[in-house]
Amino acid sequence: MPTARVNPQAPSPRRLGLVGAVGIGIGSMLGAGVFVVWAPAVAVAGRWLLAAIALAALVAVINAASTAQLAAIHPVAGGAYAYGARELGPAWGFVAGLGFVVGKIASVAAMALAIGSYVWPAHAPIVGVAVVALVWGLNARGVSRTAWATTVIAVIVLVGIAAVVVASLSTNVESVHKVETAPITVVGVASAAALIFFAFAGYARLATLGEEVRDPARTIPRAVAIALAIVVVVYGILGAVLLRRPGVAALIGADAPLTLAVPDIAVWRSALAALAALAAGGALIALMAGIGRTAMAMARAGDLPRVLGRTSPTTGVPQIAEAVAGVAAIALAWWADLGFALAMSSVSVLTYYAIANAAAFAARGRATGFAIPRAVSAVGLVLCLALALSLDRVPTLAAVGVGVVAVVVRAVVLGVRKRGLESRQASRG
Repeated sequence: MPTARVNPQAPSPRRLGLVGAVGIGIGSMLGAGVFVVWAPAVAVAGRWLLAAIALAALVAVINAASTAQLAAIHPVAGGAYAYGARELGPAWGFVAGLGFVVGKIASVAAMALAIGSYVWPAHAPIVGVAVVALVWGLNARGVSRTAWATTVIAVIVLVGIAAVVVASLSTNVESVHKVETAPITVVGVASAAALIFFAFAGYARLATLGEEVRDPARTIPRAVAIALAIVVVVYGILGAVLLRRPGVAALIGADAPLTLAVPDIAVWRSALAALAALAAGGALIALMAGIGRTAMAMARAGDLPRVLGRTSPTTGVPQIAEAVAGVAAIALAWWADLGFALAMSSVSVLTYYAIANAAAFAARGRATGFAIPRAVSAVGLVLCLALALSLDRVPTLAAVGVGVVAVVVRAVVLGVRKRGLESRQASRG
């Protein structure tokens, strides 16, 4: 049975320090989520939104701790795809890799729709399709987002969010307090936390930098902790402000919720559209590249069709893998709404982290400088599964359906390969 190989070639040069890694972490987490996750989250959590943010943050912290420990034990690229294969077996590595690929394809669709919601709300799917096509074209030409550019974008987004908070608190933005909603339940808060986790999940990018960061055993855990702390504070403050103005009633069903927190003038609408496009667009470039690299690694390991492992001779980009991912994201952006894409992404990525926690629990190696109690990873595993099961059934079943089909196909292919190998060996004997 093939094992997961993340990079069959020479390791990447270790160039990133702590500041660059933190910038990548913040930039990856402040993508589309901060602009669009509020409406679906408030719809199920109501005024318990801050509790949902806290729960999502707790899950993110545990997941980050588990992945940081694994990154210190296994300083290679690939995240839970590599960790799951090494600690639990190739099949679990495959499920983790599949969860990453499916979840991030859904994330691409969600981010593209988020840009559309701010740039051209009446035709968000059209904008979403165009954005995905543009990002794929840029990636195919080898355009990448450097650590420096990521940090600059993160700073601009943080400044923009601070401006939204100040504007909301200093102006008389109308607040709507009365609204007919379903009773808030524990499941509702968990579902909101799962959706908000979509926004926090960007720190997975740091776990894939094991071969690019200087002193990964020390740098990655610190970078994850710093970036996650900053982003949790940002989401907590912004969530509290949005609950105050414009309030729960106005947020429910809002396509571009941040526009409701500022004066209703063209300057603010244009500024927020530009900010959303910058944040989500920048994250999309790195996200599409990450999907392509993971799919390429899985293809070279025999977990996906080998054609997906081919790269461009001029740019080194896995163009076929990224093209397939782009087509899937375009289809999702066109046929599904933002809430569906968010939920499908969340359930897939939570599955990815469930396996990461299981791998950390079962880790045979020990990190030199960063280690967590096994009970913490066990709690993370349970919480990831609980949040995933709390989401809406339709996107959850869609993600599970894709996973089941892929697992069955992989099992059949491996069975055919094994029988063919045995047949050739028998004929030689």
